[in-house]
Amino acid sequence: MTRGRVLVIGLLLVTLVFGVALFWFQNFAYYERQSGVGALRVAGEAVPISGYEGIDAATSPLKLRGCFRADPSSFAAATPAPEATPLVAPYWFSCFDAGAITEDLAAGRAAAYALDEAGVAGFEAIVAIYPDGRGYLWRQLGPEFAG
Repeated sequence: MTRGRVLVIGLLLVTLVFGVALFWFQNFAYYERQSGVGALRVAGEAVPISGYEGIDAATSPLKLRGCFRADPSSFAAATPAPEATPLVAPYWFSCFDAGAITEDLAAGRAAAYALDEAGVAGFEAIVAIYPDGRGYLWRQLGPEFAG
């Protein structure tokens, strides 16, 4: 084998390893599954929820995603979130479809509300609630950071 061929094969192997590592870190690393959340703070009150399935990570407040069921009337006193924009979840977290939620919010098939969350400054916890009781949770940049 010539030196050039060895160099090219070596570069391709390094690129492949880097690509696989990057994919893993973007889609799997640091995410932790969550369950058992029984309530959300809305307008100073605890709103009961059921069937919560979620993911989050300590590395970024924006990694929070959740799916649950709740009584839509429990959110009547909540602050509307007209700028709600769900962030895409990793492909393996199949209950959360950011594209469908965005379309449903724009079409009025779901309503978005801000939660009372004492989380990281500059981030808002948002829920999208459907009339049938389906709910979706995520964090997004607050107005002070949104561009």
